[in-house]
Amino acid sequence: MRLTKKRHSCVRLEKDGATLVIDPGGFSEEDAAAGADAVLITHEHPDHFDEGRVRAALAAGAEVWTLGSVAERLSAAFPGRVRTVGHGDAFTAAGFGVQVHGELHAVIHPDLPRITNIGFLVDGSLFHPGDALTVPDHPVDTLLLPVQAPWSKISEVVDYLREVAPRRAIDVHDALITDLARPIYDTHLGNLGGAEHGRLTPGESADL
Repeated sequence: MRLTKKRHSCVRLEKDGATLVIDPGGFSEEDAAAGADAVLITHEHPDHFDEGRVRAALAAGAEVWTLGSVAERLSAAFPGRVRTVGHGDAFTAAGFGVQVHGELHAVIHPDLPRITNIGFLVDGSLFHPGDALTVPDHPVDTLLLPVQAPWSKISEVVDYLREVAPRRAIDVHDALITDLARPIYDTHLGNLGGAEHGRLTPGESADL
């Protein structure tokens, strides 16, 4: 499986000539979902789900797996191509095996209602949690680690990395981190996380 980092929380996965894209949102590139065979969306927030980009991918032939709040905005226009999934579901998308873990978005503030959020474990090895610190009940080789968000602090990110205990963590949810702050996050996660920690610049790829 080849992973290409896109901006913020979006990644492209390629295997056997097929492409799967996770969370092409408004902070990611305009063409983040272009050419995708399958698209997975963790939740409805615009930095993870850009409706125009996903509709363009569907119109070009992609299929989508996501939660109900996103599916209801797409399914009428693309019958049979948008599938609603939730915690505990398993399916195959563009040749990738996917398991769904998690139910709720992390707490932003107690005064704000929590929305649904699901994470995707791909081919039993790579986990994208969306906007939550979900620990799947399955070993994780590569964790896509949300390193910075309005709902988190670095100590929580470190503890999450320790609890999941992957072999390797790759940063996502990082569009709001400035270049000045990058070394701080890298140092804490590298020294305290207990796993190999890496960062890919947008457009950079790695073979998993």
